[in-house]
Amino acid sequence: MTNQPAVPELRVGVVGTGQRAGLAVLAEQPGAARVVSCADPSERGRADARTLFGPDVRIHDRYEDMLTDDLDAVFVLTPDDLHTPPALYFLEAGVAVFVEKPLAVSLDDCDRVLAAAARTGTRLYVGHNLRHLPVLRTMRRLVDEGAIGTVRAVWCRHFVGHGGDYYFKDWHAERARTTGLLLQKGAHDLDVIHWLAGGYARTVTALGDLAVYGAGPHRRIRPQGSERVQDWFDEGVWPPSALRDLNPVIDVEDISMVLTRLDNGVLTSYQQCHFTPDYWRNYTVIGDEGRIENLGDGVEGDAPSIKVWNRRRSGYRPEADLTLAPTEAADGSHGGADQALVDEFLRFVAHGGATETSPVAAREAVATGIAATTSLRSGGTPVEVPALDAHLVDYFARHQPGSRGPGTTRWERLIGDGQ
Repeated sequence: MTNQPAVPELRVGVVGTGQRAGLAVLAEQPGAARVVSCADPSERGRADARTLFGPDVRIHDRYEDMLTDDLDAVFVLTPDDLHTPPALYFLEAGVAVFVEKPLAVSLDDCDRVLAAAARTGTRLYVGHNLRHLPVLRTMRRLVDEGAIGTVRAVWCRHFVGHGGDYYFKDWHAERARTTGLLLQKGAHDLDVIHWLAGGYARTVTALGDLAVYGAGPHRRIRPQGSERVQDWFDEGVWPPSALRDLNPVIDVEDISMVLTRLDNGVLTSYQQCHFTPDYWRNYTVIGDEGRIENLGDGVEGDAPSIKVWNRRRSGYRPEADLTLAPTEAADGSHGGADQALVDEFLRFVAHGGATETSPVAAREAVATGIAATTSLRSGGTPVEVPALDAHLVDYFARHQPGSRGPGTTRWERLIGDGQ
């Protein structure tokens, strides 16, 4: 937030102080932004809000009551299926909105949120933090520089080594709450695939199965209450079939494979497995003059490398033509991506302009995840992804032109009073 006109300190709210509330802690930047208001229906969530944001934060049971706290922006960090109501509420109220990914669990809700942002002129931002992950930013730079020619294919293998603990012990395991893990977990990777390939999926086919956790007899009788991953996570349990206290309802797939054709002709492949021993993402970008691949991703604190083969043909050779580390610092949660994400949101709230993330891209990731889930549950039948209304595509492509700045009325009053 440098080299910008001086503005009053942003007053920030948080809806949902559960698993991802730490993201909003990164917005606590004296002189630039301060969390002043939180809402959570659970007693534990309200207690955690006080711990995270201090004794002066105002705490509510209902997010509707937060408007009395004179907010400029709000983080919507609820479970996925509860994103839409608060997002729409604050957009209508003129409060800039950060929605954690995925934007929603239905395409209709995604389109309603985008339409509300465009109609009200309120700034909307979606938390796809992997666009700020150093290893992926370096890969995108190599693509943009033409290191492998024109991109023809993008592949991603996601080894979700802690999938049982993260996604099969609470609401994530239920279709009614997530649609499926190709949407809930896959929205990250589908967005990155689109970003690296420069297009959006239009034809999707997929296969998947509930291969391991569906057969697990070790289920709880009732769903989790206010417990969170850190309350039950145990990295020492192996194999995955030995996990206990699984969610009583498990009807999402734990292994899935997706093929897509993008609107620019690029072909993509995405594989997601929730019972691997390791936890990381491997992306391969293939052009007509070479390929790029990452080994390690930096999310869990590892030191990833990026390899480029682009000078000659050969058999297998582990030594690439170019091997490099990410060109940006990788400190903090998700390899520094979370802090960069929050910083960009605060800058966008205060000043508007272009962002690395995109509400349209967030919608397209959800649309692709839904299409893939529909396909795999119908035996791999190809599914077409519906396009977003052209006027919304144009509005967000122009970076939400004419959108209102934070708490416009409040800021005008402060500036008028000389504060």
